Amino acid sequence: MARDMSDKEILKMELEQLKKEVSTARTPVSANCTEIIAFVEGLLPNDPLIKGVPDDKNPYKGDKGGCILT
Repeated sequence: MARDMSDKEILKMELEQLKKEVSTARTPVSANCTEIIAFVEGLLPNDPLIKGVPDDKNPYKGDKGGCILT
């Protein structure tokens, strides 16, 4: 597509993109980090990597055999 466009048209497209990026609403990193921390901490009680999997729901727990190498 860019091959069919003149340098002026390409610069116009770049200018429009930069205008869009400048007008994008920004939030401080500290606010975003606070939101992410709250989100992750809210999910902690149900996280199987933190809490563990109950024995009755764990398909790998118990005497179900295993791999026998010969």
